[in-house]
Amino acid sequence: MSERLLHTPEGVRDIYAAECGTKSILESRLHHRLHLYGFRDIETPAFEFFDIFNKERGTVSSREMYKFFDRDGNTLVLRPDMTPPIARCTAKYYRDETLPVRFCYVGSTFVNSSSYQGKLKEITQLGAELINDSSVEADAEMLALTVECLLDAGLTKFQVEVGQADFFRGLMEETGIAQEEAEELRILIENKNMFGAEEIISEKSIPEGLKQLILQLPELFGTLDKLLFVKKEITNKRALAAIDRLERLYALLEEYGLGQYITFDLGMLSKFNYYTGIIFRAYTSGTGDAVATGGRYDSLVGQFGKDAPAIGMAVMMNQLLLALARQKLLPVQKAENTLIVYQEKFRSQAITMAKELRSQNKNVELYLETEKETDYSDYAARMGIGDIIY
Repeated sequence: MSERLLHTPEGVRDIYAAECGTKSILESRLHHRLHLYGFRDIETPAFEFFDIFNKERGTVSSREMYKFFDRDGNTLVLRPDMTPPIARCTAKYYRDETLPVRFCYVGSTFVNSSSYQGKLKEITQLGAELINDSSVEADAEMLALTVECLLDAGLTKFQVEVGQADFFRGLMEETGIAQEEAEELRILIENKNMFGAEEIISEKSIPEGLKQLILQLPELFGTLDKLLFVKKEITNKRALAAIDRLERLYALLEEYGLGQYITFDLGMLSKFNYYTGIIFRAYTSGTGDAVATGGRYDSLVGQFGKDAPAIGMAVMMNQLLLALARQKLLPVQKAENTLIVYQEKFRSQAITMAKELRSQNKNVELYLETEKETDYSDYAARMGIGDIIY
């Protein structure tokens, strides 16, 4: 029993010593970038009512949530996503605000992804939400913020892939497919199951060109110039408006000087149903999962009683740390602590010295020597101590 208590449950892990220090350095650095863009901190509870994350809100499935009950019998869940709670807060505390509201956060999300062996079930996310702004300028600003956060972290080679949720919805409108079948088709395309997608499409009376375009969605990625041919293949106003917005978005990102980090993927579909416009994911070497994600969700806040457009981004800190480690780009943590080792008769002098050094913003550890003539250099190396005063 005592041996078993030393281990963590599957899907969670301890972060300690140098790794924990490095994670704190990165969080502080990226948090500062969010503040430079004018975002203000918000904290939401680690658990919420189950209905905050129900199917209509478009978050993870019910079976992937950690559920439990309070003493009144209400079903509660550990938050699997940061966005719906912030949408709830906005509707509650900023119901009458019509100008932009900016929130940023650092917190853990919990997803019981039992189908993925070895995948973490508790993830630290650092992100921002911009509410009450429907403009393409807000889209560009959130993408610029994402790129600059990754640059601040130390990444040099990465790509942010941008999709458009409305493009797919526009294509589905043009086909006339029922909503349930369109959702089934979305899942098949998201999972790259093109045989299943073709089976659904082939049974429908859809123009051949549109059929081929839908089946080509996973291949529609690259520079925006390469994708503009699709404008000639579609007539749906919603899909055309989505392409036009991507064109304006890229022009703005060029003004930011960040166009080289952006590629487009018209086949990008999200499992989060609340996305209504651009969706994006950032990838780099060293991890197969995205190190940052985000998108526009203009109808989510309205489900809590406030009609407000919004867009958000989130950096997946655990994936970012993994990528930086494998690319050998982790920030070097300096050994900043000073160890004062003293004999009992010099306690007062040691305390006085420690207080003086701490007043100069130096980190000080006090240790009453119990054994004479001990070499503390190995201990200092193990514990990340820079200086020793005897």
